[in-house]
Amino acid sequence: MNAMTLTRRGFIKACGAAALVGAGGIRLAYGAPDANAENDTLVVIYLRGGIDGLNLVVPLDGADRGHYEEARPTLRIATSGAFAALPLSLAGGVASGFGLHPSASGLHDIWLDQRMAVVHACGLSTVASRSHFDAQLYTELGTPGQTATGQGWMTRAWQTDAAFGGPDVLPALAVGANTPNSLLGANDAITMASPGDFSLNRGAHAWQRTRVDSPAGLRGFNEVLAEQWAGPQPLQRAGQRAHLSLTTVEALGYQSNPPAGYPTTTFARQLFTIAQSIRFEMGLRYAAVDIGGWDTHDGQGTAGTGYHYYQNKIAELSAAIAAFHEYLAASGHIGRTTVVLQSEFGRRVRENGNRGTDHGYGNPMLVLGGPVNGRRFYGNWPGLAPETLSPTFGDIPVTTDSRNVLAEILERRMGNGQRTAVFPGSWAYAPLGIVQSGAAANAASRAAGSGARSTVLRR
Repeated sequence: MNAMTLTRRGFIKACGAAALVGAGGIRLAYGAPDANAENDTLVVIYLRGGIDGLNLVVPLDGADRGHYEEARPTLRIATSGAFAALPLSLAGGVASGFGLHPSASGLHDIWLDQRMAVVHACGLSTVASRSHFDAQLYTELGTPGQTATGQGWMTRAWQTDAAFGGPDVLPALAVGANTPNSLLGANDAITMASPGDFSLNRGAHAWQRTRVDSPAGLRGFNEVLAEQWAGPQPLQRAGQRAHLSLTTVEALGYQSNPPAGYPTTTFARQLFTIAQSIRFEMGLRYAAVDIGGWDTHDGQGTAGTGYHYYQNKIAELSAAIAAFHEYLAASGHIGRTTVVLQSEFGRRVRENGNRGTDHGYGNPMLVLGGPVNGRRFYGNWPGLAPETLSPTFGDIPVTTDSRNVLAEILERRMGNGQRTAVFPGSWAYAPLGIVQSGAAANAASRAAGSGARSTVLRR
């Protein structure tokens, strides 16, 4: 797939302030003009509902294994056998004492390629909430305890970026039915469920635009409407931007169907849209996508024969991310792509009476991509001893504020050192060394991206 070359003037016309087009209920927000192919891209995958991080990153030995098995008599992941956890060995094959859920084989391959890191016990260190609504809002706004900010943290990150207002065509993208709160207030982002649906679809299909088999003289709805928007009034200018942004997305040539061997789940297709946007080299800086379904108060399951909910969900998550990683590695773009997996909170250590887990606190964050100093653990693992969990009511405590991880990526990969503007408020910040930094590291990681080992699509 080749990068598109479009004129600055054309994109100035095509992109501007946000608008809501009332045909088909499609939400539109528009990017700034032209491309900068050297930009890094940060992709945040939000695991909505509170993933059970203790069954994603599993303790395998020592005292913590004993505490884990005692707390989870039916939900524990085995250490041996056909459905055993996949060991997360460190560089050189040294055992780490942790493993991945056995359905996360794609993520495990990325770990072995030294392109994935795990940050222990993450969350919001200044606010503890077990409400999905509050915890998600605090996390996505980047303002724990405050909700009246009017902007998400990604919006502030872009607006304080040195490239803001410059030549980027598509600086921010959300793939889904709704704009996430992390991009709240971003007038230069695009939100779309899928590229194929990003069009005006008012009226019969045959009337929407002129086609090769249209009757002589027929002018489609889109062509006529474009002329009706002509004029200097604010509503007319908004219509012009809407129409030209629609045609811009169409001109990029998104593929509706992923390549052979690529997963076909909705989440995988959403990641494929982001991957194509990166490969178009239109200056994508920030991307957001959700995958929900992690709120498992009952019937969570573990791994084995028959139906196990978490086994299937983690397999879906892992396969989609691995395909995304390989697709960008094949074109050399993974070297400038960093992916973060984040959830609003973890689950309780002890399973409940319905063979599920209730809302918890600390949770791992996964960081992967070409710039990652991978096959390593970061942060402080507090352990599962009862005296450790007691102050947080049986939950894993937070030892690393999730804002630390994001702020480090902003500084080292995105060139944005305005941490306090992006994340207002006070917390203990210290970079952990998760990602490479500096121009030399950036160039090296981009070059390394084209040589990444192919592990997914041949399965």
